[in-house]
Amino acid sequence: MTKPIHSLALASAMALVGNLAAADVTLSVLIDNNAETITAFDALTAAYTAAHPDVTFETEQRPGGADGDNIIKTRLATGEMADVFVYNSGSLFQALKPEQTLADLSALASQANVVDSFKPVVTSQDGAVRGIPFGAAMGGGIYYNIPLYKELGLSVPHTWAEFMANNAKVAAAGKVAVAQTYGDTWSSQLFVLADFYNVLQADPNFAADYTANKAKYATTPAAMQGFAHLEEVFKAGNLLNPDFGAAKFDDGMHMVASGEAAHYPMLTFGLGTIKQNYPDLVNDIGFFAQPGEDAAHNGLTVWMPSAIYVPASSKHMDEAKGFLDFIASVDGCNVMIKAIGATGPYLIKGCELPADVPPSVADMLPYFQTAGLTAPALEFLSPIKGPSLEQITVEVGTGIRSAADAAALYDQDVEKQAKQLGLPNW
Repeated sequence: MTKPIHSLALASAMALVGNLAAADVTLSVLIDNNAETITAFDALTAAYTAAHPDVTFETEQRPGGADGDNIIKTRLATGEMADVFVYNSGSLFQALKPEQTLADLSALASQANVVDSFKPVVTSQDGAVRGIPFGAAMGGGIYYNIPLYKELGLSVPHTWAEFMANNAKVAAAGKVAVAQTYGDTWSSQLFVLADFYNVLQADPNFAADYTANKAKYATTPAAMQGFAHLEEVFKAGNLLNPDFGAAKFDDGMHMVASGEAAHYPMLTFGLGTIKQNYPDLVNDIGFFAQPGEDAAHNGLTVWMPSAIYVPASSKHMDEAKGFLDFIASVDGCNVMIKAIGATGPYLIKGCELPADVPPSVADMLPYFQTAGLTAPALEFLSPIKGPSLEQITVEVGTGIRSAADAAALYDQDVEKQAKQLGLPNW
């Protein structure tokens, strides 16, 4: 029997309303305020909405460092986290109580695309994989200005003594030898954290002993070196930029790229800032691993990229997971490379770097291509990272606290974190 016209109209109207309600979803996204992250996410969200017009995005930015950590933890604890967010992998991920706060992403189809070496740094203690990689793997070391090195006849150093000799020559030429940017407190940690390859060369069991409360920074000479290097650079008296206490990360990247400074200790993601803000300077910066005591064992401390997570509280779980599946695909990886270029190897199978990478990326790749020349940063071998390290390293870098006192204080800071995580032997 044919339905009355008004019934058909009502049914069509109800179906339309139902489709609109089901189709139009706005995913909230929380990212850090780094220029590279912003550009990458603008490209990813635009590409995803073009393919899925029913999904749009509202993106919010947060600061980096301890302030950003507190925002993440607070919003997860209160159930007010965005549907998708970017945050560190490794020890800082473990500090989020991921079994309680983050969605299990083990069953995402895109996990098949993710290289296996990344998965442990986003796997919670219950064995669930709870993140996907965002961006390229990073090295921790020192950017240097190529034209300035050529002008002064300098060679890339392979020992700390050679590095300090280069710094003395730069200072004698009236240039800033080492840019430091303690206005962004997180950036003060690099001389300590990027030295970990050298720590492992001297003490291969340090990470395990440290986690088991059998080794300390203050009583392990190799681990102390990072704090000592930070103190030595300050005490030299004439190596730093005058505004080192207030300068920010972007200032440091611009100083080394423009030749105002010869060196800037930083993670290799910093190249993205140069590409975004000072693209004409990209080919003027190179990169080398933080040198240690032995030129025969000169290698790179490596950071896994940040990860993208979905909170357990998300009201749009399926849509959020669909977006993550796209990001962890070769297509999603290529969108990021097109938007921000390549600052290092991406951890998506089949995602190839372009042939014409900038000099600083070309400088980094041989470390990855030669066995034994990379080692994970400590935060990927141990769940312990004290929350106050960046404040402690600022104190050392500004002459307020000695390296020895700083190492002892950091050991106390670490103890609090280990007890919060419930680790044995603490």
